[in-house]
Amino acid sequence: MDTITIRRFESGDTNPLVAIWQDASARAHGFLPEALLVEQAVAVRDIYLPEAETWVAVGDRPLGFIGLLDNHIGGLFVSPATQGQGIGAQLVTHAQGIHGTLTVEVYEENPQAVGFYRRMGFAPVLRRETDDNGLPHPLLRMQLG
Repeated sequence: MDTITIRRFESGDTNPLVAIWQDASARAHGFLPEALLVEQAVAVRDIYLPEAETWVAVGDRPLGFIGLLDNHIGGLFVSPATQGQGIGAQLVTHAQGIHGTLTVEVYEENPQAVGFYRRMGFAPVLRRETDDNGLPHPLLRMQLG
């Protein structure tokens, strides 16, 4: 893989990052209703990317991103074609370098994400029975540092 750089979000990143979000979410969150994923894609584009502290992993193109709300990871998404190559780890390490302690909420039904965060050193600190939409999909709050 080419060298990866991490830089702040730029408005020209919007379409590629929404596409990454859609591809990764379809794989990781297949248990969520399709209509909800469509609704969330709009929020990612219009609210979360521009308003969060968003960092982009770039090779020859954007490959993934992390959105931070203070020290909370609001979202971490890597293109499915490049998952498993250390890009997510680089983004988390970058965020930890800025904020120190990090928290994240991850769907318990997404074992790949739960395993990733555990490998990064996150430990569960809280479990909720429903997600932010009131759906019966348990969330784990995990903390690093």
